[in-house]
Amino acid sequence: MAAALPPLKILLANPRGFCAGVVRAIDIVERALTLGKNPVYVRHEIVHNKHVVETLKGRGAVFVDETDQIPEGALTIFSAHGVSKDVERAAAERRLDVIDATCPLVHKVHNEGRRYAERGFDVILIGHAGHPEVEGTRGQIGGRLHVVGTLADIAALQIADPDKVAFITQTTLSVDDTRDLIAALRARYPTIIGPDTRDICYATQNRQRAVKEMTRAANLVLVIGSANSSNSNRLRELAEADGVPSYLIDGPQSLDPAWLDGVACMGLTAGASAPETLVEATLAALARWRTISVEILAGREENVVFKTPERLLELAEGARV
Repeated sequence: MAAALPPLKILLANPRGFCAGVVRAIDIVERALTLGKNPVYVRHEIVHNKHVVETLKGRGAVFVDETDQIPEGALTIFSAHGVSKDVERAAAERRLDVIDATCPLVHKVHNEGRRYAERGFDVILIGHAGHPEVEGTRGQIGGRLHVVGTLADIAALQIADPDKVAFITQTTLSVDDTRDLIAALRARYPTIIGPDTRDICYATQNRQRAVKEMTRAANLVLVIGSANSSNSNRLRELAEADGVPSYLIDGPQSLDPAWLDGVACMGLTAGASAPETLVEATLAALARWRTISVEILAGREENVVFKTPERLLELAEGARV
């Protein structure tokens, strides 16, 4: 079959897949599972990828929705998305032994928001209401906090003092969409302060740039990532906004050969929580349908490494004694 069809050129995004925060979060769970304190409980999905979560479940991790589902005193990991102060208090009341896997870039947003709130500002959080990162950030800041995700949300804002307004952003947003929302906020509140798009994580921005590069030549873009992954959804939307058909897939099992009809060049990328094994498996599946050639885009090198949480280091040292 492959010989009867035209060859398929695949532009492979660079960078793609795991970011430093995801690598750190998964490593925390994997190392915790070696401490001899099983079971290890994880509040919410450690990162938004079904393959990653199922793999860690297979190794013994127990995923729960809330802390009241965890036995008192048990070893507990908070996900990379961050948690509210209420969750922290609930964990303390149950004397849970907590390792916090919150991405340091999410912690940075928490700290920025708290500083603004402590100065008496209304804080506007640009993000998707209901997303775990947004809910955690909302619960870390206190004071007058407003979540906006659309121009209509901005138009409906009711602010105590229009001259004391600040904004922060969810880390996994579309850079282009966020820029438009920030412009609308600046138009309505000329004295507003905030970090522009710098709160959007470096890895999110790099992966979005790579998709924009692919859409110059690709007839189709596939994004590997789970449906609840914010950054993966933004990649698909970005390709679509550039006029290129785009699909979000969990992995090779989600491929539809009909998508390749008339396609001579396609782009392939993976969200920041999708493992490279899924990229390799997807390429292998495509190779069964067409004769493929793969070109890895130049992209931007990423060499960020985040520190291991102190509590994990303490537990690891104790396990060695």
